[in-house]
Amino acid sequence: MISATRSGPPPRAAVARDAAVAAHAERAERVAPSPSAERYRALVDAHFDFIWRSLRGLGVPAGSADDAAQHVFLIAHQKLGEIAPGRERSFLFGTALGVAANARRAGARRRELCDDDAMAVAADDAPNPEQLMEMKQARALLDEVLDAMAEDLRVVFVLFELEGVPTEEIAAMLELAKGTVASRLRRAREEFRAIARRIQARALHGGGNR
Repeated sequence: MISATRSGPPPRAAVARDAAVAAHAERAERVAPSPSAERYRALVDAHFDFIWRSLRGLGVPAGSADDAAQHVFLIAHQKLGEIAPGRERSFLFGTALGVAANARRAGARRRELCDDDAMAVAADDAPNPEQLMEMKQARALLDEVLDAMAEDLRVVFVLFELEGVPTEEIAAMLELAKGTVASRLRRAREEFRAIARRIQARALHGGGNR
């Protein structure tokens, strides 16, 4: 069975996170640090990795995830005054949903079997070639299953199973009843398992249609 495992962004994503801060806050901070600049920096530090991973789970390929995440935070910077305290993660995830959908509509979704997750890792810490291949294959299989899921089920699945967001918070983020979240999560798990079984059966029989 394909397992849904949470994987963090590659080390290079830290560069994108720093760029998200620098692109929109550095100029203001050169003049004088402001509450809004400090809040924005805290927003990026606290949520960039979550948004990067969420974008991947929502179908944005690894090669485009840095730019997509920066775009999410550009929108957040522009609308910072409209984000209620305590609602930052909900706003960012809702924005990420739109960014991911636009990326798919624009044809940006491409299968990338080479995620270069370990490119910036020091050699003595890097996985060996066999481990890298297993990581890439597992990520590719997970992406294939997620791509085949219904969008409403996929969103709940990504938040709960991959990001560990509690159902109560998911309900608040998506403005859904708790019972609806629980129902979608149950259906999402069933769909995930069914799709995974189909993919594995297809692989065992040497290909064929989904």
